[in-house]
Amino acid sequence: MVALDIPNLLYRYADYIDAGQFDDAASMFRYGRLIVGKRVIDRQEDMVAFWRQVIRLYDDGTPGTRHLISNPQIHLSEGGETATCRSQWTVLQAVPGFPLQVIATGRYEDRLQLRDSTWHFEERRYLPVDLEGDLSFHLMLDPRRTT
Repeated sequence: MVALDIPNLLYRYADYIDAGQFDDAASMFRYGRLIVGKRVIDRQEDMVAFWRQVIRLYDDGTPGTRHLISNPQIHLSEGGETATCRSQWTVLQAVPGFPLQVIATGRYEDRLQLRDSTWHFEERRYLPVDLEGDLSFHLMLDPRRTT
């Protein structure tokens, strides 16, 4: 079961962000925190506020993006109750006035834990963007510069 549960956790996070469902994304961090640069965000309501401050939403309530998560490298602890994962992301975007294109690529480093038979984020670290295109239709603020 673990072989699918951890990748599905990664994909579900991307689905929530792409749907503009920030409350649902934050609920995945019930026992965890986000690290963005030097900023640590460890309360769900603060995560939602952060995403709302940074990510531009359109009339349909979404950012018009598709996060593609790839190459997850998952390492389970000996006891199988914690894991680390390093994955890559590619963000595509298409919104009115902005045709479909890749806008950025980067990586996540995650620490995960199994609680009540379900995997949760203990920590998600947003690593620096690897490749950057036109983010002007996606970001209202550069998350690397928000405190």
